[in-house]
Amino acid sequence: MSTMTGKPARYQDMSLPIDERVDDLVSRMTLEEKISQMVHPAAAIERLGVPAYNWWNECLHGVGRAGIATVFPQAIGMAAAWNPTLLHRMAVATSDEARAKHHDAVRQGIYEIYRGLTFWSPNINIFRDPRWGRGQETYGEDPYLTARLGVAFVRGLQGDDPRYLKVAACAKHYAVHSGPEALRHEFDARVNQRDLRETYLPAFEALVREAQVESVMGAYNRTNGEVCCGSPTLLQKILREEWGFEGHVVSDCWAVRDFFMHHKIVDTPEEAAALAVRNGCDVNCGNTYPFLGKAVAQGLIDEATIDVSLKRLFRTRFRLGMFDPPEAVPYAQIPITANDTPEHRRLALEVALESMVLLKNDKGALPLTSGVRSIAVVGPNADDFDVLLGNYSGTPSKAVTPLEGIRTRAGAGVTVRYAKGCEILGEERQGFAAAIEAARQSDVVIACMGISQAVEGEEGPGRPADRSDIVLPGVQEALLEALHATGRPLVVVLLNGSALAVNWAQDHAAAILEAWYPGEEGGTAIAQVLFGDYNPGGKLPVTFYKSVEQLPDFQDYTMMAGHTYRFSQAEPLYPFGHGLSYTTFAYSDLVITPEKGATDASVTVRATVKNTGSRAGDEVVQLYVSDVASQYPVPIRHLEGFQRIHLAAGEARQVEFVLTPAQLAAFDDDGRRIVEPGAFVISVGGGQPLAGGAPHVSGSVTLFGNAYRPE
Repeated sequence: MSTMTGKPARYQDMSLPIDERVDDLVSRMTLEEKISQMVHPAAAIERLGVPAYNWWNECLHGVGRAGIATVFPQAIGMAAAWNPTLLHRMAVATSDEARAKHHDAVRQGIYEIYRGLTFWSPNINIFRDPRWGRGQETYGEDPYLTARLGVAFVRGLQGDDPRYLKVAACAKHYAVHSGPEALRHEFDARVNQRDLRETYLPAFEALVREAQVESVMGAYNRTNGEVCCGSPTLLQKILREEWGFEGHVVSDCWAVRDFFMHHKIVDTPEEAAALAVRNGCDVNCGNTYPFLGKAVAQGLIDEATIDVSLKRLFRTRFRLGMFDPPEAVPYAQIPITANDTPEHRRLALEVALESMVLLKNDKGALPLTSGVRSIAVVGPNADDFDVLLGNYSGTPSKAVTPLEGIRTRAGAGVTVRYAKGCEILGEERQGFAAAIEAARQSDVVIACMGISQAVEGEEGPGRPADRSDIVLPGVQEALLEALHATGRPLVVVLLNGSALAVNWAQDHAAAILEAWYPGEEGGTAIAQVLFGDYNPGGKLPVTFYKSVEQLPDFQDYTMMAGHTYRFSQAEPLYPFGHGLSYTTFAYSDLVITPEKGATDASVTVRATVKNTGSRAGDEVVQLYVSDVASQYPVPIRHLEGFQRIHLAAGEARQVEFVLTPAQLAAFDDDGRRIVEPGAFVISVGGGQPLAGGAPHVSGSVTLFGNAYRPE
């Protein structure tokens, strides 16, 4: 569009600040046109040169749902790597593919769903209960780990250009959202202010304040009576006023419809749309915002309020370069050949390798030795393409199953026999005989067990969601028992997105490897770990419980007591932070400076880590804090630092952490941080400081002076 004098309109003038350009563009729109831009399939406004745009896109672990793309391990697996630098590299690769796909689509005139640059990732909800089907999408149960990984992911996606966003990331689902799936459209998560601030909000705050995430998605549920996608407390008071968020808010899909259909806090779609926009939900994934025109006519909302939301949306689109010539936008030059590259496949393998967690290794059962000349590979997940992917995935051009990876790595001199044995679920045992015969003829049995999207996932028509139990499905455990009875060494490989109570396997199997949903190179990574080409160093980002009897009521959000390692007194099967190696590590020389300090001062913690084994390996050094003198309910311990380091055999290295006052703070009844005088126990080690657990060193620091409230 040009003015009558032939000059470009102000919104087309790249020399002007973005806000001036946005103001000019919005001022030219009719109310109907404005509303058309506030739903996820935004319409074209041809007279203004505004192309159609679909806000909905996904890149949880690689570009999702848009055809061929590199598929990295599911988010929970990436969390098990405990490596923000690696996650940042993965996000950079993903955003390369995202830009390549977007511009290729635009050149073809395609503006459909999953072709845009606004990606509704990452999921930074806290995985508070292993039964939740979408926990696989998260970075686990700990707020600190989730925040560090989420910040790295967002920065990798959004890029570092001073003018343009590479893509727009989205922190979801805000807030207090972690099941049950079946009730999410009507559920009210009643949570106290301490838990809200201590558990559910820290990762969101970090992504807003540190990573400047461009978007936040509201959750389906209510939180303390307010619908999350229309909550004045969450969206206005906390997100915008307290944290200074300047981006846009998107509803979860059809969540605004839930206001009147399921939550029943209003009676009509007009009221629902007006409530959401008035409280700062800017774009509606769904079909409720078209009722905003009637809402204006009914006096439920005015056009000026709609303008506020609309300007936020166009600010994002301008920051993505959508109204500037492609040659002016550096990311627009990324070619389609940047998608699904050999380099990205190698990175997918690297992430998969670092995500592997060795849960058990009895008497050095792993790695497999050169004396193994025949292998039986069995189980429902041994040769299943889909189980590699998890949900919200793209389509790999090639994917390596565990069976294929083992066959390739074993080579011509080793016989590999395969028998599926059974399905994920059910009672059918017809395949047991072939699996048992393969085991009897082999030197070792690799049993690829676990669950899949047939068992856990997102709520939807005909789809499974949450689990009612966390045990390995009975038919699989029966197969394990039959394989064990052959007398052959039994190695269990688990593919799953959440914790499994594999008590029998812990008692009887020679080794257990947790592989998660490991992405397109999952089979290669599994084989490299089994054969010792790679020394596993991953750690659990969630607690593996012994049974559901150790878990509180799934629906009870009134307190965190009993949930996650921070508050559970139950003895776990495998604790949060657990993971073995083919080498050993020792910790010494813990130095805490100062040992006695003021409540408003930082504390420096140093310790020496030594590889005491005979081969190189990675160690995830973890720092935990226990407040032993607080007047408030506090976690048993909480993670406040970690570093993944690589040490050669015999090598020692000093690691250092700095704890800020905020990291030593408790939360009072109003959810405000307070650093109290008294003693704190500091532990540095390869896991939590549990009796008989990972090697660690512990000491204490005593703070004095008046109670201090960090900003």
